[in-house]
Amino acid sequence: MTPGDMFLIDHLKELRNRFLRIIVITIAIMVVCTVFGIHLITINDYSFYFFVPTVYNNIASQVTLFLSENLVPPQVNLIQTAPGQALFAQIYVAILIAISCAVPVIVREILAFISPAISITSKRKAVMTTILPTAVLFLSGIMFSFYFTIPITLTFLYQYGQSIGILTFLNISDFINFVLQFFIAFGISFQLPLIMFFLSFGGIVRLEFWIKNFKYALLIIIIFGAIITPDGSGITMWFISIPMMLLYLLGILLIKIRIKNPDKEQ
Repeated sequence: MTPGDMFLIDHLKELRNRFLRIIVITIAIMVVCTVFGIHLITINDYSFYFFVPTVYNNIASQVTLFLSENLVPPQVNLIQTAPGQALFAQIYVAILIAISCAVPVIVREILAFISPAISITSKRKAVMTTILPTAVLFLSGIMFSFYFTIPITLTFLYQYGQSIGILTFLNISDFINFVLQFFIAFGISFQLPLIMFFLSFGGIVRLEFWIKNFKYALLIIIIFGAIITPDGSGITMWFISIPMMLLYLLGILLIKIRIKNPDKEQ
């Protein structure tokens, strides 16, 4: 075996170990969400919230209830049409919570794996420039879809039935899949300015490339929005496409600021 082969095997082992670490942490968070619930505990007249082992009223079910109470349009009834649908809906929610909480760990492991190639020596600098912005943008995408996109989209789609007096029912599994699809799509799409910034910061892509190919980027964004939206109306895709266009412009702005201040510490 040549030294080059041994070097490659060492890298593959390191990649495997980091991947397994991400999987273990994600599964651990998921288990906590399905085994424990956050409940108000009173001891000696002192009340506080604490993790309590429970089967039905766990964190995943509490989040599911919160989503249904805040996102389901008025006059729409959330139902379960087959045994186990509510259970699987809670499992999907637990997976989303686990992935969201594990985002900093995922970025840190990826950064630690590739850091020798990009000469990142400061752990504090890496946290401030990569891990923290990634987590903030991912959560910002989820919050944006929760407060703006999903309520408007669901209300828009179900007002058609209500306008002609039809009773509207929404399956719990379809509802959770719909919501999680938007959460993940926006969480990922909000990473666009950060990806653009680091591609330009690393010298891979110049600012002129982003500006020159703006019209092609818009076309790709529109196609992406049409693919990931869960309905075929052709209207809801703009709820994803328009924010991504603004994020693209934000990425260009960040790169311009970096070019104007090349000596500013990142």
